[in-house]
Order: sequence, then C-alpha cells, then structure tokens
Amino acid sequence: MSRKIYVLDTTLRDGEQVPGAKLNLNEKLEIARQLVKLKVDMMEVGFPSSSKGDFEAVKAIGQIAGKDVMVTGLGRAVKSDIDAIYESLRGAANPMIHIVLGSSNVHMEKKFSKSPTQVLEMGVEAVKYAKSLMPQVQYSLEDASRSDFEYMWKTIEAVVKAGATIINVPDTVGFAVPEEFGKLICKINDRLMNLNPNIILSVHCHNDTGLATANTLAAIRNGANKVECTINGIGERAGNTSLEEVVMGIKLHPKYYRGETNINIEEIYKTSRMVSAIMGLDVQVNKAITGENAFAHSSGIHQDGLLKSKEVYEIITPEEVGAPPMEIVLTARSGKHAFSYVTKKLGYNIPEIIEPEVYKSFLTMADQKKEVYDSDVMTLLESYTEITNNKEIKLWQLKGFQVTASSQVQIATVKLQKSEKMITRSESGEGAVDALYSAIIKAVDQSIDLMEYRIHNLGRGKESLGKVVVQIKHKEKLYQGKAIERDVMKASGIALVNAINKILVTQS
Repeated sequence: MSRKIYVLDTTLRDGEQVPGAKLNLNEKLEIARQLVKLKVDMMEVGFPSSSKGDFEAVKAIGQIAGKDVMVTGLGRAVKSDIDAIYESLRGAANPMIHIVLGSSNVHMEKKFSKSPTQVLEMGVEAVKYAKSLMPQVQYSLEDASRSDFEYMWKTIEAVVKAGATIINVPDTVGFAVPEEFGKLICKINDRLMNLNPNIILSVHCHNDTGLATANTLAAIRNGANKVECTINGIGERAGNTSLEEVVMGIKLHPKYYRGETNINIEEIYKTSRMVSAIMGLDVQVNKAITGENAFAHSSGIHQDGLLKSKEVYEIITPEEVGAPPMEIVLTARSGKHAFSYVTKKLGYNIPEIIEPEVYKSFLTMADQKKEVYDSDVMTLLESYTEITNNKEIKLWQLKGFQVTASSQVQIATVKLQKSEKMITRSESGEGAVDALYSAIIKAVDQSIDLMEYRIHNLGRGKESLGKVVVQIKHKEKLYQGKAIERDVMKASGIALVNAINKILVTQS
C-alpha cells in the first residue's frame, strides 16, 4: 500500500532569506494562495519573533490558508519565540509550532556555548511548553547530518516523549551524501517505529554541494514521510531542495520510493513563474522541470526522435506540470526532419527538386541568427515562387518601430505587416518596453496578457547579443516567443510578435 509523502513548502521562510528577495505582505499572500492551489500539505511562512512584519504576515497567511494546509512559523527553543508563533497562528484553522535547535558539536560549542545535556534540556522544555499551546509541534535538530548519532537519538527520544509530533532531520549546510544520509534516516526511522509509529519523520536538505534533491529522495526511500522544499530550490546560500524536482521524482518512480504526494502537478510551472517574478529571482534556463529549456529541443538527433515519438526524449510532458508545449528550436544543428516539420506546420509545400537548396538557405540563415523562428522561416520560403502554402497562415512581421522616451512620457510607434495588411499604431506606456508592447498588442487586436518578460545577455562586451523571452496568455493558454538581436528593443518587439504568431499557427 502506497504511503503519503507530506510536502512542506518553506519558500516564504527559508526561500525568502535569499538576499534581495524580501516580500511585502501582499506578495506573501499571493504566493501563499498559489501554494494552496498547488496543494502543499504544510507551509512554513515566516519567523514571527524576528519582526512585526513577519509576525503579521504569518498571522494573515494562517487566516487564509484553510484547514487543508497546516501553517507554521519557525522559532528558536526559547519561550518568547514560541509565544510569537502561538500568537500569530492561534487564529489559523490548522497551525503548528516549529522549534529548531542545533544538535551537532560545532553548534553546541561554537553557537550556544552549552553542554550537550544543557542543549537537550532546552529542547525538551521548549517542546513541553509548545505542546501546552498547540497540539502539533515539529522539532528540528539543526545540523543533524554532522551530529553524533547516539546523542541525536537521545534528543529525539526525549522530545517525542515531551510531545513532539514531527521530527525533522536537516542537512543544514549541505554536508550529507545520499547513501550515508539514507542510512541515517533508515536508522532513525527503525527506532522511531518502535518508540512511536505515529511520529512523522521529516528531512530538510540544503544544496551547498548540489545534492539537496538527491539527499531528500534517498531519505524518502529510507523511511522519511515528509519533505521540506522551496519553489525553484531557492533559499540560503546555494538554496534548498527543489519542490518540483522531488515531487516529479516521486511521481515517476512511486514503487521505488514507496509513496506519493498530493501535489497538484499542473500548478507547478505557474507557481515557479510566480515566485520567480515576485522575488525577482530568475529560474536558470536549464533548471529541471521549470527551466526555459526543460522542454526545448535543438539537437537534430533529438528533434528527429521526438517528432517520431515524444517518449523517445521526454519522460515528463510539459502539459503535466502546466508548462507551454514542447518547443522545437530551429538552429544550425537542426536536421532536415525538424525543418520539414516546421514548414509543414506553417502550411508550406516545398517541391522535392528544390528541397536541398531551400534547406541549404535555412542553414545559412541559422548560422547568422543562432535561432530561427516561424516568421523567419516564412520569410525564407516566400522568397521562392515555386513554394505554395496550403493553410495560408498569415503571420505578423515587425517592419519597423520607434520609441520616444523622456522623463515624463514614453511613446512607441510600430509598423506591423500581415500579408498585404500594414498597420501603424502608437501607444504610450510607463516605460519604453511597456509602450512598445502596448502598441503591438493594440495593432494585432488580440486579447493578450503578458505573463513574463526576460532579457539575457549572450556574449561579452559591446558586441554581445540580447536574447528576449516573453510568455503571453491567450484564452487560458500559454505561448512563448523569443528573439536574439543586438538591439534589445528590437529583440523585445520581435519576441512578442513571435509569441503572437504561435497563437495564429495553433488556431490554423
């Protein structure tokens, strides 16, 4: 029988500790509501004793989370911290007090200047007091992966008898390795089953050596039934365990991990992008599950295999996690199969006799542009009179633009062409890009919401290129557009037009 793996999200506590990622109350509430939609089992949303702002945020989130999500705040093993957690969460439908106290020699000697016996007594007294206030109490043995096992077990045994309902084993500094961490959790789990089988065994891993996800999954395999994660793996230093990686790992191998989560995986991508945008922390392009390139394919060999069957190179579909559809990226490495796929998607029939010539022209274009988009292919093919278009898909092309900016107003004028139709439109905006995008959206007359706008620098110095990636929503569907140009404003305009063109191709 499959066991439930509880997921605690600590994006709003540990994740927020990233320098520069501090959130205001409304931003925290927005993310918290999305975490409810994601169906996390628990969320840690702040450190109530640290500031009035954190206290109010924990209180507000506790009141909107509902009974299906347990809400907790973190505190030290001191009465004032525990009181702050209680006061902030006593109005919550499903609250928990979370106490953290070091268990390694380095923490006891260097951080607390206390003996192991004194630290153990602090923990027991803290749990007893917390238990008198709330029924759910989690105890975390900070720096557990560097702790003496017998002392750690003595502490676990004592705090469980004092009333702790969850024991959390953190790899606080990313010291652990999967095999050894798995053995540690297995050993603790065996003893816990004899002590009290109702206790939840949890892990909280950091990513200092890039092993947070591996350590967490090893722990699950060896008996842990709760994991602490953050969206996109954000957190102190190199970050925390990535929620999306652990959840999808379990999803792919439920028999191996002997468990499953309740996470609504279709909300993963949306949650990732929301956290990235609100915190101002970009998701690395090759990030597993949620990165820009997670479902993009540019290698000719891969593209050929995917076009024959997606199962050849995709073990997770983008639709599963709510991401935009798989993208075939045309580059100089793309083969004839991928190029043919795009031309047919656009409705073009290339006579067999000129196929080699057209493909050679495509490769020349690809060498110059790095990435080739639908509008580029259309321009290339329409230069050949022998090529016909069955679907008669007409795409927009950005023929020109001008942006006038001053300290008071920014105005953009765009000239767009679709077949024989030429439209010129001017709009103002709060910034140059806002004005440019307002003009383009008004010109194409489509109901579009801009969901994401990002700029990457390709190369070094003044000769570098600007790559712009945009994501838009139309009729509840996501579409992505990209462009690479020396002029980032031009790249911005073309990227949006390319995204709009994907709507037209999809609708054809």
